[in-house]
Amino acid sequence: MTRRPTFLRTQRLVLRPFTDDDLPVVVGLQCAHQTHPYELSPRTPSEAQAQFVSWRRHWAEHGFGYLVVEHAETHTVLGVGGVQLSSLDGEQVLNLYYRFFPDAWGHGYASEMGAAVIDWSEHVVPEKPVVVVTAVNNAPARRVAEKLAFSEYRRDHFLGVPTVYYRRDPSTAD
Repeated sequence: MTRRPTFLRTQRLVLRPFTDDDLPVVVGLQCAHQTHPYELSPRTPSEAQAQFVSWRRHWAEHGFGYLVVEHAETHTVLGVGGVQLSSLDGEQVLNLYYRFFPDAWGHGYASEMGAAVIDWSEHVVPEKPVVVVTAVNNAPARRVAEKLAFSEYRRDHFLGVPTVYYRRDPSTAD
């Protein structure tokens, strides 16, 4: 087994940058209907590949970005998540993203990953606010955002989907 660099580690998770070997897993995750129950449609394989390339480019340019989320003991890929620079209403923000395989749902992995990534971002890029943008009807993603001390600040449409925008105020977080 090839040793892969760890970016962050939690009690149960290893969060690491993508490697070329992760492309099939990411395409499978991004293209599966089951992983997109609150969106109009999942990505096509070519869209998922382009997304993977853009995520790796972000890492090369900024030294951080979205991550592979692995179970620390089994090294099973549970999903992807992390923060990446994004422009939102003309402001540079860190978009907190998380998408997991259905078998990983309901175990607190998204919250655990999010807490570690937020802690890292508040120490390394404190000048950039962290936001979550998710579908209004995506109750699980919204619960994760609220558990991580995000507050709703706006509703709009994004890619044709009613969307809720969350922002985190570090001064009110635990």
